[in-house]
Amino acid sequence: MARQPKPAITSSAVHDLIRHRWSPRAFAPTPVSASDLASVFEAARWAASSNNGQPWRFIVATSADTAAHDAAADCFNPRNQRWARPAPVLIFALTRKLADNGSANMHHWYDTGAAVAQLSLQAEALGLVVHQAAGIDRDRVRATYGVPDDVDVVIGFALGHPGDPEALPEELPGREKEPRGRKPLGDIVFAGKFGETAPFAK
Repeated sequence: MARQPKPAITSSAVHDLIRHRWSPRAFAPTPVSASDLASVFEAARWAASSNNGQPWRFIVATSADTAAHDAAADCFNPRNQRWARPAPVLIFALTRKLADNGSANMHHWYDTGAAVAQLSLQAEALGLVVHQAAGIDRDRVRATYGVPDDVDVVIGFALGHPGDPEALPEELPGREKEPRGRKPLGDIVFAGKFGETAPFAK
């Protein structure tokens, strides 16, 4: 099924992958191919990172292994399980707090976010969709997968082919149709002093 189009109304030209990427909750049960999975993680692998530390790690569960997929879905909070459980691929992004030499890596969350962003854009290029969720039980993720103490659990997300929004429960079909929006550029890009809008962003 084709995803409902909701292109961003941008104030300047951006790449179509960025304009058309959004976060649906409706997933088709169609499995994601091994080659597509490898492709999205290859995109994450090539993200930039401080000192090329590459702190990101991922745990993946697919619907091909029902028990593993159920265990992953149980790590989402109940509200997010409503849309995450039907998705064919569930993923947790993790990040190493220490550099390879044992020193603290002050940028590991930032770097891992960059890797997930590249993964999401590669998914978009392949016709797949991603929905990220901060609403996960991090302690449960840690216990389920034996995550060591020097690794943070960052986020969970679902990945798959777009599905039918009307198959979602409760209020979720309506949320799929809500318009997209962002703060104006002038609210987030400054020059000279914090809070002073950069000339090109006015």
